[in-house]
Amino acid sequence: MGRWGEWGYYPPSRPRAAKGGIRAQSKRGALGGESWWAKRWIAVLESFNIGARLGRGRSYARSGQVLSVEVAKGEITARVQGSRPAPYRVTIGMKPLAAKAWSGVAKVVSGQAIFASKLLAGEMPHEIEEAFRSASVALFPERHSDLKTECSCPDWSNPCKHIAAVYYLLGEEFDRDPFLLFKLRGMERGEFVALLGESPVQAEAATAPEPLPVSPAAFWAAGQLPADVIGAAPLTPAGAALPRRLGKFPFWRGNQELMEFLEPVYVQASVRAAGTLERG
Repeated sequence: MGRWGEWGYYPPSRPRAAKGGIRAQSKRGALGGESWWAKRWIAVLESFNIGARLGRGRSYARSGQVLSVEVAKGEITARVQGSRPAPYRVTIGMKPLAAKAWSGVAKVVSGQAIFASKLLAGEMPHEIEEAFRSASVALFPERHSDLKTECSCPDWSNPCKHIAAVYYLLGEEFDRDPFLLFKLRGMERGEFVALLGESPVQAEAATAPEPLPVSPAAFWAAGQLPADVIGAAPLTPAGAALPRRLGKFPFWRGNQELMEFLEPVYVQASVRAAGTLERG
């Protein structure tokens, strides 16, 4: 037993329960998001044949063992709770692309209006990989050596299950924000938009101003309000419509999805507000 560590082998261990960890939103089946680019990320990783630790990484991702994930240009840092008291430190690095390569990608993308419009709408066009290939670079890792990974755990395998758990959570996060893939390659969303020559400020449609009353007294007088000024207040058919427009919450930590929790709360609040309005 004592000699196993000398050969780099460690027996399976049960992780300590983590409180407030980031949980994968997928409860069963495959992990990694629903969009094609998120699935592509996981498919690329699984194609490297890096062993059964990817399966244990899925279990860690679902049980909330990952305590934090920070995404910076070319690097991801995370803390994962394992079997020891102190969480393990995980680092995943991808080589940022050169400025010349990014200029080449932007030139291809800007030449196709549908590319730019989809990206700015938070969607990765299927042809985006061709845009990168035209600049002689790749968006996704093409081989295991393209990813530089480290973990402070004693497991000799790289990637270990702690790194694998972060891989899967990243897949779900790419589903929410595809520009995180660009960030790992060294390019922020705003920087890429600037390369495309797009302006982040949209011009508002001009409308003719309503003329002011000739009499100042008429301007300041409220006048008589009609009895039905409030009118009918029908309940909205969809709950939590505004939060839904914001998209998924980044690296969600709850046992239940945020929208699943908010929808009944909004419905109850709408019913109560309608009743208050009728009684008033």
